[in-house]
Amino acid sequence: MALILHIDTATSYAGVCLSNQESILAIAENHDAKNHASFLQPAIQKIMQQTGHDLKNLDAVAVTGGPGSYTGIRVGMSSAKGICFALGKPLIVLNTLRVIAQAALDHLAAEQQIFEQEGLLYPMIDARRMEVFSAVYNHSLTEKKAASALILNEDFFASLPQHHAVLFCGDGAAKIPNTALQPNMQISDAQHSVNHMIKLALSAYSLQQFANLAYVEPLYAKAFFNTQKQ
Repeated sequence: MALILHIDTATSYAGVCLSNQESILAIAENHDAKNHASFLQPAIQKIMQQTGHDLKNLDAVAVTGGPGSYTGIRVGMSSAKGICFALGKPLIVLNTLRVIAQAALDHLAAEQQIFEQEGLLYPMIDARRMEVFSAVYNHSLTEKKAASALILNEDFFASLPQHHAVLFCGDGAAKIPNTALQPNMQISDAQHSVNHMIKLALSAYSLQQFANLAYVEPLYAKAFFNTQKQ
């Protein structure tokens, strides 16, 4: 059994979840990017009290380490590392884009749709104007292209596969015009949440894929990104 605290503050959405194996014990969420910092600690205290668990009983802490909002990533990472340092718990750092891709696959499964084995997932986070943070994963969520900031222009669409399924997901995918979509391409309307961290975190825990607390760094993908509207 693995009791894991999950923290996701990397985008305009924030969530905290306590899970035991694949079961959700409690969850708290916030959709106001300006209040992630004030939301996080009270939310952690709340779900621990609701479940009757103590932080010292955790087996690990999982956190989305980016890419995403510069401020949001720092809020989540600092809290997760603080808990792990104080209590001697292992830290699991998940790529935000991989969590978004997991949400898209879970959505397909719920709709009883099968994703093509040779297909590729392009999770995207809005990074202003026509820029997004994106990575590429296959059907088993193996990374095929590392996270980076890219512009959704003609060159990008020309580089996409033409003969295998391409699934765009995440809030950045909303920037893709329908005119750019080919028959093998679709945009998922799945919305990721903190519970989509559970399967990935549990796999990392079973394989003991823990971050080095002294050296782990957030994945910003570029110098600065703020989810607050200007």
